[in-house]
Amino acid sequence: MRDVVRQELVSRQLEEQISGRFPVGQRLRVLDVGMGRGTQVLRLARAGHGVTGLESDPALVAAARADLAREPDGIRERVRLIQGEGMDTGVHFKPGSFDVVLCHGVLMYVREPDALVAGLARMLAPGGLLSLLVRNGDALALRPGYAGDWATALASFDGSSYTNRLGLTVRADRLADLTRTLEGIAAPLRAWYGVRVFTDGADDAAEAPTGGKLERLLAAEERAGRTDPYRAVAALLHLCGVRG
Repeated sequence: MRDVVRQELVSRQLEEQISGRFPVGQRLRVLDVGMGRGTQVLRLARAGHGVTGLESDPALVAAARADLAREPDGIRERVRLIQGEGMDTGVHFKPGSFDVVLCHGVLMYVREPDALVAGLARMLAPGGLLSLLVRNGDALALRPGYAGDWATALASFDGSSYTNRLGLTVRADRLADLTRTLEGIAAPLRAWYGVRVFTDGADDAAEAPTGGKLERLLAAEERAGRTDPYRAVAALLHLCGVRG
């Protein structure tokens, strides 16, 4: 359920930002850094854009290639998949090569994210859109608090690290810090959303509902993700900056 909510909401929010910034029907050059198995890559390619996916995990690249192989020829022709590290964008691409750069669910695994974010911004053409999805450091205490883990909840107020559902110790980002980072790399924040306000605590095995129930769930999450004070306590933050 959590992944369905994440992917659907981020897709809707991204489409809102793209449609508000670029002419309708323009075929955009998109780079997805840390694409996973390529969910957003395929969605954007189906919408008519040329998309490059960069991923360091060979198993995820293989899964993305298998999914892509099932798409029609016209969509496959719009996609390029590359195995590589997010820090190596300058090795693979020239500065200003893309209209939109995505980096979703990656910064939590990077100890010093500023260099990575700056490298992503360099890939953007003037006026290009940078889309970041990060763990919300301002809401780290919620998950352990709801679980009754008071020691972890108390530590979370002042810390930025947490243990994710895979058992890995990773890091979170705070909205104010990333706002300053984006300003410093000439891609200031233009919009931000919360993602998974209500469903972050769902059981790992919980399946997403279907039909009208799913649409109501997504409608509630989408409304909360753009409404104060709810969006500020979402599990994830979706930040959109624009290259000056």
